[in-house]
Parts: sequence; C-alpha cells; structure tokens
Amino acid sequence: MEKQHSAATKRLETICSEHPEYAEVALRLKYPMETVSATIPLRMDDGSLKLIKAWRCRYNSLRGPTKGGIRFHQEVDMDEVMTLGFWMTIKTAVADVPFGGAKGGAQIDAHSLSTRELEKLSRGYMRAFSHVIGPDRDIPAPDVATGGKPIAWMADEYFNLEKKIEPAVITGKPVPFFGTKGRSGATGDGAAYCLDALSQRLPFSLDGATVAVQGFGNAGMQIARRLSERGMKIIAVSDSSGAIRKSDGLDVTALAKHKRDTGSVADFEGSESLEADAIVTLDCDLFIPAALGNVITSDNADDVKAKAILEVANGPVREDADETLKSKGVVIIPDVLANSGGVIVSWYEWIQNRAGDYWEEEEVARRLRQQIQRASHDVSERAGDPADLRKAAYALAIERITDTVNALGYNGAD
Repeated sequence: MEKQHSAATKRLETICSEHPEYAEVALRLKYPMETVSATIPLRMDDGSLKLIKAWRCRYNSLRGPTKGGIRFHQEVDMDEVMTLGFWMTIKTAVADVPFGGAKGGAQIDAHSLSTRELEKLSRGYMRAFSHVIGPDRDIPAPDVATGGKPIAWMADEYFNLEKKIEPAVITGKPVPFFGTKGRSGATGDGAAYCLDALSQRLPFSLDGATVAVQGFGNAGMQIARRLSERGMKIIAVSDSSGAIRKSDGLDVTALAKHKRDTGSVADFEGSESLEADAIVTLDCDLFIPAALGNVITSDNADDVKAKAILEVANGPVREDADETLKSKGVVIIPDVLANSGGVIVSWYEWIQNRAGDYWEEEEVARRLRQQIQRASHDVSERAGDPADLRKAAYALAIERITDTVNALGYNGAD
C-alpha cells in the first residue's frame, strides 16, 4: 500500500494543475522541513525497561511557529507523524492562524500504562524533543491519549529544563495550569459552527437530520451534544467497545453519563447493538468520523449511504475513496476545516499565555464562531461543486502560504 504521507500530498498535484502559480509552494509542502526521531527509555512499575520510539515533525514554518499535537498510540510511526504534520500545515492556513504545521508521537499503547508510567513517558518525551520545541519555534498540543495531565506534565518538564515558567510552550493545558476556558470542547464546537456555516451546501435540512457518530471521546461527545441541541437526531454512536443504534434518536446527555460511568457506549438502555464497523455504512443523513483515520477507503466507499460526511477525525477518508464518494454526490466537509476549532482555540491560549490576560469562556466561543464561519465562507466561495470543498480548502491554504512567500520577496532556495 502507498505510504500515507505520499498519498496525502498527491492532492497538491491537483491544485497545481489548475493553479501553476502555486507550483513552487506546493513543492515546498511535499516534504517536511525537519523530522526528528528519538528513543525514550521508560522504566515500568515492575522494574523492567521499555524503549519507546518517538518522533517530532516540524513540517513547515512559512506562516509562523509550527503547531501540532502529540499522540501516544501503538500504531504511530514516522510516516503518520509526517502526514499529520502536513495536514496541520494546511489546516492552520485554512483557519488563517499565524502558525505552521507540526505533529509528534510515541509508539505505545497509552491505555496499558499506569498513571506513573504515563507521567514518566510524558516528561521523557519533552526531554527528548525540548531542543526543537519552544513558544516561538514549535508549540505542541494534545492528541490521542495526551490530553489534560500529560500536557501539564510536559509543560512542567519544559519549565524545569529551561529554568523559567514559559506557559506558551504548549497548549491544551488544564485551565488551572495556564490553560484557556473553552479548549476542551473546541474541536466539537468548531465542527458544529462549521456545519452551521455550510448548511446551505448540504442536500438536507439540519432540523431533524439523522446523524451517526464514530468515536465517542471528547470531540465525538461534544459534536453529538451540539447537533442534538440543534434538533438533529443522533441515531448511532460507536467507540472501541462497539456500536449502538436507536432509530428515534439517542439521549446524548444520558449516553455521555453512561459512558463516564461504564467506560463504553455498550449496553446503553433502549439501544440495539451493532458491529463497530457497521456505523460507517449506516443509512443516515450525516456521518461523523470522530476517532482515528482511514475508516473510509476504496474497500468500503461504495457502501457508504450517508449524504454528507463531517470529518472531525484527522484523515478519516483515504485519498483513494474521495473520488468514489464525490461520484456518489456525498458532500465532505474536510478535516482541515471541520476540526480546526482545536488549533484555533490553541492559538487563543497561546495569545493569552503571552499576554498574561485570560478570557471568559463566552469570549472564546464568540471568537471561535467568527473564525470558523469566516474560514468556512472562504472555502465555500472557492468551491464550485458542493463535493469540492476539500479541493477548495487546499487551494485556499496554498494561496495563503504563497502570499506569505511573495511578501518575503524571494522565489526559491537562494
């Protein structure tokens, strides 16, 4: 199978075929400017030693310090980190925030770690990559298995290494530890605002529309709650334990409590069980992949019955499935727009950290709504066919990066 990074950057070729003036910038975006690998020694609670492979990719800094999350997952590798760094570069440009793109990861199942082991790994990651990280150079954030405490541990380790308090070095911190209000729900809130802004492009009315959500973690739970408040009907939800369905709509508040109490969505009262993969091809108006990537591929794209897809996860639709879905008339609101609420509010946190002036949650929500709506409008006005939103988002990103290069007044690697 083609490497994910190579497949992801192929979208640049389509843009360049229509906009040759972007060719040099597209070439710059084809490869990351810096990818660093490390091995982190992790002493386990039983006294044994594990060596953890880890990476940090600073993909592109033309528009500002690089920005991107750190994920702890057993399937992370350098190719995935580079791919995610590329998408972050596109995403920050689409959202029009003054950052470049980056990503990091460590290859381990974080759920197998004790709290003490997770803290050691988090601090070890920061020690391994502190030479590339900094508030004006590369600013990490949460991702898979690194929310809350792991981010606070990383920040604290950086403070210890640098011998000074530098809150802007990392975002997604707990509110009592230099974080911002509104960050925990930013990805889900931003996706809901994005859906509102692009509702006229959808082949159905939001009121009463049926929705299936794959992934009921923080982002999936938040987007389900927000869409339910808008009168949409959440008919199916899945997590790592399986999937459930209720044709007349799930009570999202009660389901969230059930998930907190039991650790899964399984056996929720009044629902029927489904195979986890069945949610991808469920008959619904809107499908929301909010877990990991590559859930829709050329193998199952023909079976997708949703009229629209809101990509809350990173890279849930493989490049080889895009054309199939487009030919079926499926409207895809791409991840580089739909899930940009997280990086937008991370920018707000960085601003607040630098200024030492912290905002109320209502102010964060107001700014986020305006920023997402503006980005959605900018993408929408560049898209002809409703199914071309991804291509329009990429074209917008490359245009903005090209504008930055032109403002610098150089035309190559002089």
